[in-house]
Amino acid sequence: MYRSTYNNVLLRIMKTDERLLLEHYMERISLPLRMPLECRGQPIEFVYFPESGIATIVARIARGRDVEVGLIGFEGMTGAAAVFGDDCAAHECFMQMAGEGVRVPVAALRREVSRSPQLHNLFLRYAQSLYVQATYCALCNVRSKFEERLAQLLLRCHDRVPGGTLPLTHQALAVMLGVRRPVVTLGLHVLEGEGLIRANRGEIVIRDRERLIKRTRGGYDVPAREYRRLIGIDACPQGNTMFFIGPSKQ
Repeated sequence: MYRSTYNNVLLRIMKTDERLLLEHYMERISLPLRMPLECRGQPIEFVYFPESGIATIVARIARGRDVEVGLIGFEGMTGAAAVFGDDCAAHECFMQMAGEGVRVPVAALRREVSRSPQLHNLFLRYAQSLYVQATYCALCNVRSKFEERLAQLLLRCHDRVPGGTLPLTHQALAVMLGVRRPVVTLGLHVLEGEGLIRANRGEIVIRDRERLIKRTRGGYDVPAREYRRLIGIDACPQGNTMFFIGPSKQ
C-alpha cells in the first residue's frame, strides 16, 4: 500500500478497495512552481492528485490572451478529460503555487476505472464540479466587475491554501484573470482600501473572508456549494477552507 492517509480529498474519501486499485501505480512527486501538468493539444500522460499547492487551468488563444478557467488543489485532480475517454488536453494546466502530490499514469487509471463503477462515478462527479467552476468563471468574466472577479479568485485560492496568506504575485493574478498587471494592482488597492485584504510584495493576506465573499455578489457561492453536493464533503465551520477532510471511508 502506498500510504494509509492522504491530504487529497478524492483519494481520502475512496473506499479502501477502490483506492487499492490505484495505489500500485501511484508515485509521490514534487510539484514546483510553473510545472506543466497538461499541455494543450498534447496527450495526457498522468493524472495528478495534488496534496498541496494549486494548479491552474488556462485557456489560451492568439497573442497571449490567456485566462484561468479552473483551479485544482487538494480537493481534486487533473486529467478530467481522461475520465470521459479522451487522451488529449484541451487547455494548459500548470502549477501556480508549488506543492506536492501523487500521480497515476492515465492508461492505468482508465483501466482501473473500467473495473470499478464506484471509482468512475466519483471521478465523474468531480469532473462535474470542475465544469460548474469553469462556467461560473465564464459568467463572472462577462457579467462581474473586475473587483468582484478578483475577490472570487482570491477566495478560490484561499480555499486551497492553509492559513490566510496567498503567495501570489500581481503578474500571476494578471495571467489568471486575463488582464494587464496594472489592472490587478488597482483592483488590489480597492479591496485593500475596503479592509478585505492586505497586499504585500509577492503575497496577499486575507483579512475579512466573510466580507470578501459578499464582495463577489454571488460569484463564489454556487461552485463551492456544488462541490459539497457532488463530492459529499461538508464545509468546515472553522478556518479558511470550504473543504472538510474527514476520515477515509472503509
